[in-house]
Amino acid sequence: MTDTNITETRFDQFDLDSRIIQGLNDTGFQFCTPIQAESIPIAITGQDVAGEAQTGTGKTAAFMVACFDYLLKNPARDDKKANQPRALILAPTRELAIQIHKDAVSIGRHTDLKLGLAYGGTGYEEQRNQITDGVDILIGTPGRIIDYFKQHVFDLKACQCVVLDEADRMFDLGFIADIRYLLNRCPAPDKRLSLLFSATLSHRIGELAYDHMKDPVEVRIKANTKTADKVKQTVYYPANDEKIPLLLGLMKSLETKRSIVFINTKRVAENVDAWLEGNGIKSALLSGDVPQKKRQTLLKKFEDGEFDVMVATDVAARGLHIPEISHVFNYDLPQSGEDYVHRVGRTARAGASGAAISFACEDYAHYLMDIEEYIGHRVNNEPVTAELLAAPLPRAKRERKPRPGGHHNNRNQANRGRSQNRR
Repeated sequence: MTDTNITETRFDQFDLDSRIIQGLNDTGFQFCTPIQAESIPIAITGQDVAGEAQTGTGKTAAFMVACFDYLLKNPARDDKKANQPRALILAPTRELAIQIHKDAVSIGRHTDLKLGLAYGGTGYEEQRNQITDGVDILIGTPGRIIDYFKQHVFDLKACQCVVLDEADRMFDLGFIADIRYLLNRCPAPDKRLSLLFSATLSHRIGELAYDHMKDPVEVRIKANTKTADKVKQTVYYPANDEKIPLLLGLMKSLETKRSIVFINTKRVAENVDAWLEGNGIKSALLSGDVPQKKRQTLLKKFEDGEFDVMVATDVAARGLHIPEISHVFNYDLPQSGEDYVHRVGRTARAGASGAAISFACEDYAHYLMDIEEYIGHRVNNEPVTAELLAAPLPRAKRERKPRPGGHHNNRNQANRGRSQNRR
């Protein structure tokens, strides 16, 4: 096959339950990616797997197929209660948990396994009631899962399969104590199937696997570069006041179809979103303080093509699988190579091609050296020419919402200022 991200191994070559094969065929999955081809045949024998592969290479389908097959071939014990999930899948972010659930619905549509989803920010009672009514597979983020667990909404005594996705990110976000808490309340490692997947199998992840898995087989899919091979990476060196004209000019000249513009701070993200709107580009703004329900609505509209561009802080860098992202713009260079890899990984997913364009401006250019060292190669640079700089129309006017207790805060600030003057 010509696609380097797809192997010649077919899912139906494995000894999988026929209902899973049917779901995979309906979803359009027939041939495996390397991580799927190597990890699934191990996991379906009941052997634990610790898998490493770069973002966008099909890790979710790998562990979902293995989990479904294990549950279908190993019936629940007779005394299992309705509020005892048979599998627990943990993800570091709400977006990733939602995406895993979405993929699980597609792959498992012909099974009778019930799926539950639990994450913070919205739907507290609805999620709680769903778990109380009974689910076979509980997917969620550690915080909300532990919240329900401590309220005795469910227990993990009948858990047959545990999955940790993006394990490296679990450490970054400080979730490992929560993860260990939950794993210690599951049956012993030799009484369950445990699957761990990560972009990197570091020493700290190895310790976690040693403590909570039974002799896991390591499956490492190494790429020539840490970023997807089919991502064309380019960097420009604009002055700060050239960034908006350059962004608008590139979007016009490249005829971008669906793109994400990554920003480091919420304030700048709001400013860029206003410039795009003022220049006739339909964009959605996604940042950490956007309510979860609105966030999901925006993502759905972006996926459906109602918006051409998503302006996002790093809240969107992981866990989102939105098809046909043609371009990723690092309007602000990220402050670490790892964040760069995950931003770039929003394009060129599952074998597609894409482009990642970065602005090494006056404020963030110094991060480029660390990024290039992390990814193991230089990023091709292009000159900022007059032809690329668009003449922007005025940005859209936005009403700034007053800060809660704004008058009181202003008074306090004034009092502090007078006090400092007296000193």
